[in-house]
Amino acid sequence: MTQTPRLALTAVALATVMALSACGKQEQSAGNSAAPAATDGTTTVKIGFSAPLTGPQAHYGEEYKNGVTLAIEDVNAEKPKLGGQPVKFELVAEDDQADPKTATQIAQKFADAKVNGIIGHFNSGTAIPASKIYADAGIPGIAMATAPAYTQQGFATAFRSMTSDTQQGGVMGQWVVEKLGKNVVIIDDRTAYGQGLADEFEKSVKAAGGNVLKREFTNDKATDFTAILTTIKGTNPDVVFYGGADAQSAPMAKQMKRLGLKAPLVSGEMTKTPTFLQLAGSDAEGTVASLAGLPLDQMPKGKDYETRYKARFNQDVATYSPYGYDATRVLVAAMQKADSADPAKYLPELAKIQHSGVTSSNWAYDSKGDLKDGGITVYKVQNGAWTVVESVGGK
Repeated sequence: MTQTPRLALTAVALATVMALSACGKQEQSAGNSAAPAATDGTTTVKIGFSAPLTGPQAHYGEEYKNGVTLAIEDVNAEKPKLGGQPVKFELVAEDDQADPKTATQIAQKFADAKVNGIIGHFNSGTAIPASKIYADAGIPGIAMATAPAYTQQGFATAFRSMTSDTQQGGVMGQWVVEKLGKNVVIIDDRTAYGQGLADEFEKSVKAAGGNVLKREFTNDKATDFTAILTTIKGTNPDVVFYGGADAQSAPMAKQMKRLGLKAPLVSGEMTKTPTFLQLAGSDAEGTVASLAGLPLDQMPKGKDYETRYKARFNQDVATYSPYGYDATRVLVAAMQKADSADPAKYLPELAKIQHSGVTSSNWAYDSKGDLKDGGITVYKVQNGAWTVVESVGGK
């Protein structure tokens, strides 16, 4: 199957899409219908999920998966039907290890298995290459990926579950210049996420009248940043911004304190985690991080979700599980509106979805697959805990 351009899902071309689903896409559509009925007459709808479930980013993926699992359990408890027949939703989870090559292999496996929809991937660096395979197969996917490039490819099947780095980096760049100082140093890990967030942050800093004194690079496996930090210390920055994950930002925070760098460390949502606090210890104090979303207690259904999540998994909500939950409910809602698990039939419904969920009372997509109204929250480590400083947008 060839890739479907997103513009094909406009109201004007909707008839064309439906025609394609009946002819040119007929073989693929039939293959992605719900699995044959069980002896009790219930058919199975398979939802593919992929994220890092092992390695240094496993804590992200496991929490994300928990949210998806809870959503599927909730949906099945409602005894759903499609086409007048009872269906059961089944999660098919894979570990992509935050590795692009592994992710594409998993994506092809899902495409060959003709799963009905995808939740994931978690990382931008895995979601971007995998999204082409899903587009070729005509399988819709809602990824956690926040890098702008994910939805800039033009694939009609690619959607997000969090605010993009264009929005997050833009807000943070202006906020830093206004609140912390004009002179910044930027470091990123060269991943699609880290570099993408840093790029957007840099644009915003400059637009707000700030100065980027230096731009440095590392990778997502490094733990020793002494050379980079020693170099930037001489520039006397007001802020050190890092685009990347907590496995790197935590040792970076410790090394900044050891070297006597007085500027605060500022980062994105992959730093705003309990793991960062554990790894950085007392050196986490004063670190600032943004989250592409609202605090749990400010989410429309956050408190209820928190209670049910703790009861089910015996752990606190960290960051990503509510978005995995909502993404799954949104995917299912599109199928229910189309009265079909056939991707070609429910994809137009997904593109125009209006959903009230845990994280937002107005979950809707623009023409690219980005969320129309996503919140941004700024946090700071105070007394060993992440504390809300300010929230912007989202409702």
